[in-house]
Amino acid sequence: MKFFVWSVLIFSLLGSALAVIYCKYSTRLLFIEIQKQERELDKEAITWGQLQLEITTLTAENRVEIEASNQLKMFLPNRGKIIYIKP
Repeated sequence: MKFFVWSVLIFSLLGSALAVIYCKYSTRLLFIEIQKQERELDKEAITWGQLQLEITTLTAENRVEIEASNQLKMFLPNRGKIIYIKP
């Protein structure tokens, strides 16, 4: 009878020890995955910030005027040379 009780206690102890090891291993794997996802999130946040900056730059009101003068060599005419046409 004592042998049976000791056997059950030893198997219970081994079972719980293996369960603790498995839980610890699973926790470490999940922690590693969380760290990978956080690094990816940081990269995406940097990309998002860069895209927001680019949108702000591209939608600036004077951008068309700057591009016209730099790339197309266009300029605003003098007020006297502007002709207004009534519809």
